[in-house]
Order: sequence, then structure tokens, then C-alpha cells
Amino acid sequence: MEMPISQSWFARATKVIPGGVYGHTSPAASLPLRFPLYAEYGEGCHYTDPDGNRYLDFLCAYGPVILGYHHPEVEKAAAEARSKGLVFNHPTPVMVELAELLTRRVGFASWTVFGKNGSDMTTWAIQVARQHTGRKKILAIKGAYHGVDAWTNPSPGGIIEEDRIHIHRFAWNDIDAFRGMVRNFKDQIAAIILTPFHHPAFGGNQLPAPGFFEAIQETCSKEGIVVILDDIRAGFRLHANGSHCVFPIQPDIACYCKAIGNGYAISAAAGTERMRQAAGQVFLTGSYWNDPVAMAAAKTCLEVIARDRVPEKLEKLGSQLLEGLERAGKDIGHPLKGTPPAATPYIVFDGDADLRKMQRFSGLCSERGVIFHPHHNWFMSAAHTPDVVEHAIEVGREALKHINDA
Repeated sequence: MEMPISQSWFARATKVIPGGVYGHTSPAASLPLRFPLYAEYGEGCHYTDPDGNRYLDFLCAYGPVILGYHHPEVEKAAAEARSKGLVFNHPTPVMVELAELLTRRVGFASWTVFGKNGSDMTTWAIQVARQHTGRKKILAIKGAYHGVDAWTNPSPGGIIEEDRIHIHRFAWNDIDAFRGMVRNFKDQIAAIILTPFHHPAFGGNQLPAPGFFEAIQETCSKEGIVVILDDIRAGFRLHANGSHCVFPIQPDIACYCKAIGNGYAISAAAGTERMRQAAGQVFLTGSYWNDPVAMAAAKTCLEVIARDRVPEKLEKLGSQLLEGLERAGKDIGHPLKGTPPAATPYIVFDGDADLRKMQRFSGLCSERGVIFHPHHNWFMSAAHTPDVVEHAIEVGREALKHINDA
């Protein structure tokens, strides 16, 4: 029997690439032999693998695709920039235009800088906080992901104790633990880095408890601790001006990536006036970070998000999906709960601590052409429609009927 095309590519890849496919897109990080190994073409809210299998996508490239694959306005803006050149000795004027747009949109910010990946911005942001305060320690949430750099990489491979000696973590929504750390490390904490809601791998989304952000804001203001908002995963999906407009947190620096460019490689950090001097003192650069193609795409993407009220649409579609799957689970006898925000939804099954049921559900849906990740929150896009969401709910309902099969 002839090997599927995707598997033949993977067999070739294992000879020249460690693991064949590595990182968060590796088979081991999702569902081996259930999820596609490679993608070949995308349009709207669907993509196709090399074997011609078509999938309705609720992962959106792990978040970057907010308007849909091949969005015509974004692609037009990128093509126009590309026709002039990919990268130069200097930035192009579109960098200024994008910085003006983002700074104006974010509201609290008086400056913006750009990179390529989320890790670029989170790591730089803690360096700026240390430069600003003259302190070493950083507070973060247990289980929160802020990138692949040594201070935050979830993998132990290649990490030494000194990489993380000044990183201290406490549980989400545990105000007492936070205050205890502030007391224990009096005048030693440079910053706290937080996501707008907790989105751990291998678990449901968790919203901030009443008073959690307010307590952090008050304490940090009193103690001179810089507040960094890691809005890389959720930024511009919950609100066209950033997630700080949804939750009661006013950061000194916010970090963005993913949805900002609808798939083009670009990240950004925006900060307050009081952080400007330190931001100018921490060296930030990369060979391709002045790329005008990605900046033109991002500028158009941000404009479309606001013009078309995309966050409101994502909230409505995501609510439809979560409510529909909850009804299906109740009807079939597999109770599940949708975890908001609905624009970045995820479900958890009752009594499924080891996620076996979630893995089984995701695999059955994938076999039926719908991608729901078993361990990572999902993403809605503006290319989804009520009809395709309803189709996904019906696929989920059918999967639930077979979840106890061998």
C-alpha cells in the first residue's frame, strides 16, 4: 500500500530535521496520526494538506490568522510593499505609519517598537523593566507561556538554573501569594508579566477573579514595579484596541504578535511615556525586523479589525460554538464546559483530568475534517460564519456519540 503523501514528507523530514517536525507543531504536541502533518493551501477558514484533505480550522495557525487565510486586502497591501523590496539597509515609511496607528489605537502608549516573534517582545520588555528599575526579579504566573527564551521556556532542555534564578511564579488569581512575594522581595522586583486571562496548555481558560488585577495594579504602583501585559495570544481578538480595554489592567508595556499581521511575521511592544528612556537604552534589532511587507500587512489588518468590528464578531461566533458543544455534550451524556473568552474558546470535559476524553474528541473531529486542538485553546477568525460553526457543532455532536468506542 502506498504511503500517504504527508507521511512520505515526514519520513524525509526525519532524516534532515530533528524530530521531523519540532516545537508546538510537532505531532507529539497535538495528536499523532490524527492531525495532518503538513499544510499546503489555505483559504478563508479552511486549509488543505498535501493529501488533499480539507479541514475547517479552529486553530488559525495557533492564533495569527484572525481575518482568514488569503484575506484579499491584507494580501494586496503586502503585495504592493513586496513589489518595492523585501528588506533594506533602513526601515521604510510604513514603519512610522504602523507605529503611529498602533500607538494611537492602544491608547495608554506613547511609543511602539517591532520584532518578529512574541518571544522577541516579552524578553525585551523584561529587559526594559530591569533597565528602568535597576532591579533583577520578575514575577510571573505558574503555567503561563511567554516564549521560548531561557527565562520562560517550558522545556528543561538546555536550561540552567542561572537562567531562571530571578523568575518567581505564583498561581493565577492568588492575590495573597503575589503580595507575599512582593514582601519577601522588597525593592528587588523589576516587573510582573501577565496575560489578560490565563490560557495554560493542558487546561481550560481562566478569567481574572474580581479584584485580582486591581490588587496587582495598586501594589505595583506603590512598589514601583513595572506591569507588562503579554497580549500576544489574545491581542486585538477581544477588543480592537487591545485586551487591556476588556480587563481592568493598565500596563506600562504591552506585547503583541499573532493576530496583528494575519499570518505575516511581526510582533510589537507598546509602552508608556515613563518607559521611553529605558526602552531607548535596551538594544533591539534583527536582520529582518524592518521588513516592510509584514508591516504593510499589519497596518491593513489592524484597520480591517476595527472597521469590521472583528472582535464583536469573534465573540458571537465563539459563543455559538461553545453553547452548541455544551448542548451536544449534555444531550449525549458527556458533560462538557466551554471556557471563555469566546473569541479564544476551549472546552473541558467533566472528570477528564488526563485529557484522554479531550484527545479522543479532537481526533474524531479531525477525522471528520474539523480541527479542535486537544491541549491548546482554539481561535475564531472573521472568516468563520454561523453556518460553518453550526457544521462544526454537528461534527462535534457526532464525535461525542463515538467517544467511548475502542
